[in-house]
Amino acid sequence: MSAKIGIFFGSSTGCTERIANLIKEEIEATGAATCEVMVISAANAKLFPNFDFLLFGGSTWNIGELQDDWGLTLPTLGNQGLKGKKVALFGCGDQFGYSNSFVDAIGLIGDRITELGAQTVGWIVPDASYQFEFSRGVYEGVMMGLPIDEDNQAALTPQRVANWTHWVLEEFGLAPAAVA
Repeated sequence: MSAKIGIFFGSSTGCTERIANLIKEEIEATGAATCEVMVISAANAKLFPNFDFLLFGGSTWNIGELQDDWGLTLPTLGNQGLKGKKVALFGCGDQFGYSNSFVDAIGLIGDRITELGAQTVGWIVPDASYQFEFSRGVYEGVMMGLPIDEDNQAALTPQRVANWTHWVLEEFGLAPAAVA
């Protein structure tokens, strides 16, 4: 039986929803797991225990603020099945227009769920193609998840999503078998 992954996102313009669906397609193409994609809300957060693994996606608005769905839900989260659960994070932002708060949502969400006992996976070292100055999602040079900039680097998104998704599957222990 394949693993079940819940992908929860908040999106006002559709960008983060699009990335959530790209990730779902990438995961399901491997056959390693099935995914369900849904908007984060207090009601949907009650579904966390139904999944073996979780992915959370959010965008950063204004200067370092959470998108509304996450802004309303994150403060109300209790344990809700997060203790010991592996969770990967992804976020959308504009690294040129908001260079000092690029994908802060990754850090805001990551810090909160870590407090609640979740284990974050999918951390990456941003390569030279990223040009932001600061993010709350970066700790000691490592980003807590996948940063996406659809405003300025949309052409890089498909490969970034593919690479990161396979990395996350490895960290979930779901890496597809190598083809001989």
